[in-house]
Amino acid sequence: MIDPNDPFLHPRKKHWIPPEMQNAPSLSSDKSIGPVEPHYALLINPFYPKDANASFGKHVLTPSLALTSFAATTPDHWRVEYWDENLLQGRPPMRPMPQVVGITVHLTFAKRAYELANWYRARGAKVILGGLHVLSCPDECAHHADALALGDGVQLWPRILRDVENDSLQARYVATYENDYREDPAPRRSILPRRSFLTTTSLIATRGCHNRCGFCYLATDGLRMPYRMRHPQQVVDEFKADNQPYAVFIDNNLGSRRDYLHALCAALRPLNKIWSAAVTIDITDDPSLIRSMALAGCTGVFVGFESLSDNNLADAHKKTPKTSDYARRVRMLHDHGIQVNGSFVLGFDHDRKDVFACTAEWIEENRLECATFHILTPYPATPLFRQLEEQGRILHRDWSLYDTSHAVFRPQHMTPEELEQGYAWIYQRLFSHASIWRRRPRTETWEDLQAVPLYLAMSYLYKRSNRFWHLLIKHDQVNPVWKPLVEMTRRRHLRFRRRLAESQTLPAATGQVVSAGV
Repeated sequence: MIDPNDPFLHPRKKHWIPPEMQNAPSLSSDKSIGPVEPHYALLINPFYPKDANASFGKHVLTPSLALTSFAATTPDHWRVEYWDENLLQGRPPMRPMPQVVGITVHLTFAKRAYELANWYRARGAKVILGGLHVLSCPDECAHHADALALGDGVQLWPRILRDVENDSLQARYVATYENDYREDPAPRRSILPRRSFLTTTSLIATRGCHNRCGFCYLATDGLRMPYRMRHPQQVVDEFKADNQPYAVFIDNNLGSRRDYLHALCAALRPLNKIWSAAVTIDITDDPSLIRSMALAGCTGVFVGFESLSDNNLADAHKKTPKTSDYARRVRMLHDHGIQVNGSFVLGFDHDRKDVFACTAEWIEENRLECATFHILTPYPATPLFRQLEEQGRILHRDWSLYDTSHAVFRPQHMTPEELEQGYAWIYQRLFSHASIWRRRPRTETWEDLQAVPLYLAMSYLYKRSNRFWHLLIKHDQVNPVWKPLVEMTRRRHLRFRRRLAESQTLPAATGQVVSAGV
């Protein structure tokens, strides 16, 4: 039993974090960079400060699918380049100066996006801003851009480039997400630095989610994202074409349509590859679907449990089973060799100061291989933001602190400082040697025992190796170091799947090196 007061007995010691992962690279003050190169487009994912409590590895799990998707629609006579500032490669390209710079904007790195936009515009480039923050705060973003892309950038990007060529660029371009998703081209992964990511195969099969949680970005005013599905064979072809053993589905909820996921699993199964995805826990309503996922190569799921309080979930309008049934459902996933990365939001109105100890204890009892924590954050233009603003509980609008690791509102039953201290405590608790050991796989058989070393390898590499990650990222060694471990996981899972296919009862679950999403 964890003492509910434990998070508050001692000040939390801050973790080390290298300056390069806390501060964006400086931009040159030189205004005579040189001429603009016509038909050269640069796509930038801006820098954002890393949370020292969490794993640095999650930032290089997969590349930005949005930017590679825009690149796929770039006309052939344009040269397109991808630049992610979080890969620690220094200043973004400037010689030659691009004719067009496309920057994706999230509220946590909006300030950096504006710095980049202003810098490139001052040197002759046309800057296009897109992303969720542009949709929620267009008037704020407009001061820093030549044009805004509001909505589906895949539809808008070719129009924008055509208008640049014709010197007829508009201030705003608007598209919905109601097009036929199957007509979108495959992302252009050839522009990616393949050594810089655990896998470059970030896939998306569906858009949207059957939930409409008040705190989720999908509830942003003006964002209407009907549930759309791509043909399973399109997804399979992308997976095969990228020639990677492991893929990450970045769908909001891959399991919203169970009939579709059954079909997708049937198409993925012959590939003999492995993958992970975000799903909701109600996917376990259909045990046959969990079996299909395992046989198709699913080694891990990212599950938004959000809270262990039914009242919190009801307030958030999340459709979910009773929290008292979560443990049984987690065991079902484990029995099929599927790791669980549980996502929990801290600071709901029914959370008291014991929420941190209670949540940590539940995670350890149910042996979740990984856990991700977020301080409840009211994103602009969401129902949660409006509610807290009406109640006078919003503390400020410094978007750089709206990163789910800072308290930007006044909680109901604790102070903002206590919420932040509890958040730091629960990460340190779950990343501790003792907690990692408590959550090892159950060892009821010899096969179970063999899974323990792989689980420990995953836990220590993913959770306790931030100094190591920093060096891997900086020296472009993420993929070369992790690829043998991923291949080991794939081979072990293939053996498990053969036993699962041959048996009507569940064989012992296999251990994995790959983390269950982020």
